[in-house]
Parts: sequence; C-alpha cells; structure tokens
Amino acid sequence: MAIIQSDIDIDLADREQLLKLINTTNASIRKNNIVKKHPTGVYITDIPYDPINDLCALDYEVAEERGYFKLDLLNVHVYSLVRDEKHLELLMKEPNWNRLSKKDFVEKLIHINNQFDTLCKMPEPVNSIPRLAMFLAVIRPGKRHLIGKPYSEIAKTVWDKNTDGYYFKKSHSISYAHLVVVHMNLLEELHLFD
Repeated sequence: MAIIQSDIDIDLADREQLLKLINTTNASIRKNNIVKKHPTGVYITDIPYDPINDLCALDYEVAEERGYFKLDLLNVHVYSLVRDEKHLELLMKEPNWNRLSKKDFVEKLIHINNQFDTLCKMPEPVNSIPRLAMFLAVIRPGKRHLIGKPYSEIAKTVWDKNTDGYYFKKSHSISYAHLVVVHMNLLEELHLFD
C-alpha cells in the first residue's frame, strides 16, 4: 500500500462553523517532550487519541509518516466578504494589475500587505497569476535569494525543494495568488482604496 504524504489547506471565513458540523481530532505538535495543539490541523478519520490532552496521540509529522491524513482549516478573513459561490467566481476575474504599483493599495492586500518595497525590487511587474505565485514564493526565507531576478530566471528554481529555510510549494503559491486576486477585486468592488 502506498502512503500519500500530503498537506491539504482549506481556507474558510470561519473554521468554527465547519468544526461544529464534523467530528475531528485536533492534531498535535510534540517538541522537547512538550505537547501542544497544532494551530490549524485536524483529522476527520480515526487516529490514536490522547484523552488527557484532547489531541491526537501522535505528533502530526509522525502521523503523516504513518499515512494519516491531516487537514489544515484556516481562517481567512477575505472570505467573510464573499457572498456566495457566484460572487467568488466573479471575484476570480483578471484584476487591475496596475494597482500593485500603488503602495496604499498593496498595504491592504492579504499575504503581500507588507511587501511593497520587495515588489518594487522586482525588475518586471507582477501582472499574472504565475508571476504573483512566484512573487509569493520568493518572499519566503528559503527563496529570498531570488528577489530582484527576472521571472524567467526565478521560474527555473523557485519550485525546487529547499532545505535552507521555509519555502512555498507551487500548489500553495498558486492558491494564495488566486486569493490575492480575489482580495484585489473585492477592494475594487468595495472601493476600499484611495
């Protein structure tokens, strides 16, 4: 039997609403004999349980190695402004990429709000989902050495697995890029900018 090692993140406007509807076991983190609750991880399948700590009896990394499947349920405030699925589809349209040249606009955006100066260091504009995904990747510690390089050069190594610092997988970056686009279009729709 093949063991699939995977990390699934689910963005929610309010994770507590979902947690009321499904049975879960909170994931645990164990370091230096200290056990604590994983900030977002839960299991929806049977898994060894620690009733004293009300958590999974296995550290989340050990559980993954044994083939257990963890979900990370993340609160993302942007989704509280989305009315329904049709509205979300509308918000996924091509944004006004030129807005990323305006500091006051960028400062309002999820995931890149404090990265305006870094955006300015890029030799080419962020004007597509792939470029935005690469930008989101290069602002992580493991890929910072790529800041200021052309996107054609960044694309050669940005998705390579890294052992020197935290980095984004391509799937995470693409997903986060779509969320930034949704937020850009929400700000336009709500006129929440100068």
